[in-house]
Amino acid sequence: MATVATTAAIPPAPYRSRMSWVHDLLQDLAPTPGRLASTLRVVLASIIALVLMEVLQMPFISIGMYFIFLVSRDSPALSLRSSFFSTAIVCFAVVVELAVVILTDNDPLARLLSVAVVTFIAGMIVVTTNQPVLGSAFGLIYCTVIGLWENHAPADRLVKTSLYLIGTFLISLGSGVFIEYIFGAKDPTAALQEQRRIRYSALERLFRLYAENAPPTKRFEAASNVSRIAIAGQSGMMSLYNAIVERNLDTGSLPIGTRTRITMVAQLMDVAAAFGLQNPPEVDPETQARCARIADECKRITPGLPPSPGSGLELLHRGSYTLLDRVEGALHSILTMPVELGPQKNKELASLPANKVPFFIPGTIRSPESVAFALKISLCATFCYIFYHAVAWPGISTAVTTVLVTGLSSTGAIKQKLAFRLLGAIIGGLIFGLFATVFLFPHMDSITSLIVLESVIAFIAAWVAAGPKFNYIGLQIAFSFYFVAYEGLTAPTQLAPSRDRMAGILIALATMWVVFDQLWPIRTTTVMRRAFASVLRIGADLLTSLDSTGDRTEVLRHTDILRDRLGKSVQNLRSMNTSVPYEFGLAREQHIQTGDMILRATLTAAAIFWNQLTLLHNEADADYLTKPELQAMRRKLAVDMNTLADAAVKQSLVTINPSSAFIDAPFLTDPRYGEYARNTLARFEELETFTASFSQQS
Repeated sequence: MATVATTAAIPPAPYRSRMSWVHDLLQDLAPTPGRLASTLRVVLASIIALVLMEVLQMPFISIGMYFIFLVSRDSPALSLRSSFFSTAIVCFAVVVELAVVILTDNDPLARLLSVAVVTFIAGMIVVTTNQPVLGSAFGLIYCTVIGLWENHAPADRLVKTSLYLIGTFLISLGSGVFIEYIFGAKDPTAALQEQRRIRYSALERLFRLYAENAPPTKRFEAASNVSRIAIAGQSGMMSLYNAIVERNLDTGSLPIGTRTRITMVAQLMDVAAAFGLQNPPEVDPETQARCARIADECKRITPGLPPSPGSGLELLHRGSYTLLDRVEGALHSILTMPVELGPQKNKELASLPANKVPFFIPGTIRSPESVAFALKISLCATFCYIFYHAVAWPGISTAVTTVLVTGLSSTGAIKQKLAFRLLGAIIGGLIFGLFATVFLFPHMDSITSLIVLESVIAFIAAWVAAGPKFNYIGLQIAFSFYFVAYEGLTAPTQLAPSRDRMAGILIALATMWVVFDQLWPIRTTTVMRRAFASVLRIGADLLTSLDSTGDRTEVLRHTDILRDRLGKSVQNLRSMNTSVPYEFGLAREQHIQTGDMILRATLTAAAIFWNQLTLLHNEADADYLTKPELQAMRRKLAVDMNTLADAAVKQSLVTINPSSAFIDAPFLTDPRYGEYARNTLARFEELETFTASFSQQS
């Protein structure tokens, strides 16, 4: 019989412990599982690529070196696939450049207009496809090669330089892929299951010690262990999941909805670490009892342990929302996810092979937000292109490159990214780049010394880039250093070129600050509201699809797309929520609260989605899809989900409807269908309550 776990609605009153950003950064730099290995692979690939490009005298070394950091390291197969598409888009950019020059007879106005058009298209690729790196590569390479034609040089030389750029990319990406095939993860399924086991075991130990009122020293040790694991966030587990998806591997005993569960357990680790580190001298009896229940549930769902019966985790404390309440809520979201449909069905629903994921994200091409983002990128890039030619200062051409590298990344967390871009530019360009130019390069006379320098810089940048929160700084350190120090094939002998390139980076950052943060600002919580609304509309689409009378194969294909979009949306929402504390202004605290509420509502919506989706894959519950009363209930729920989505975006009032608004009361006691109807409506009432808690907040 189909069941959906019951839950209770809780009025939100989120609590967040706040540490200094310096402390956050130090935590972000702490060692985590797999971080050292990933960093060393980047260093080795960088050294190989640098030596090959120097020996072969390839142009644009700085671009090639930076793109090593963008090679996917989720798995060797994914590295090869992403590198293949990146190389193809680079070739396409060169073809477009040559076509523009030939067809317009190298007209300057045509070149300028092409920059505006291409950067707009690049921005649209970033936000409307499942391969956003292709947008960055397309815009960056096109603006680099079209800028060559502003120079007074023979046409054949410019054409050869453009073609050599493709060779630079092949060396760069090939080095990254080569290293990944030698040292990449061999069995990501087992590794992911082990990562899940480590987390649940650490949680079970922490809450068991609290339940036993163990000495504070033991509790602190367990809490510190949970905190160290929590620092890794969801990125490591998500990389393993992506490897499984890309290679279409056997998911083994991984549970249904693995991608969504990864985000849920990462959130659980965060709040559990915050709770554990409070470490009071004594634990009161009520807290001990609650921690005992949490420990029991964590042990019950730990992978690799014999299954044991569990009563579920009821959310009884409705009047407050302490850290322990948040722990119970996060764990409850995991426990209400569907578990068993049989071995074969579990494997089908654990992950979605990459070949079933469409290239374009449905509904995003015509989205006003997508167009607005692409227009902002185009405006920044075009302005920088005009500016450095208007002032006849070719040394600051890095302004255009900077816009395309740093801007084509995400539509959320704008202020955080601006701060990280500036910090990364200062560390990589001013400190490392200019220091090397002034004090190191004049005394370097061999490839050995260059390799040592590259090893140090690549290690620092890759280590920072492997962090869960401040990883963007690592990418900017690498970008700024390479564009300041590696512009030519020989060591720089003058300071002016490095100074000019650094000035171009700062001009681009200032331009983006004006456009993104002053003329056209969007808060992270605003982006989160839109993403949450998208999750609700995905859920409404699923409820409608369940009652479809069309071809079953087509329905399954459509729901596969929906579950992929849901998993990525939940993952992105949690990532954006970690950026909310970096918003500035008087309403910062309110935005932090709103971000927490949106994430909680999102996890609730995800659990609803998966509980409904399993109906489509469980033959024993086929009658649940054709029962007229249940079909009518799902149609009404779909309508209300779309209404909630509109309320979340427009910040309007949410009305919490009684169960009688969706189904007749007598049907709730039906021996076959009553439990499913009651639990579905209870989950939806919780979703309404959570949405109402933030819908009218600024």
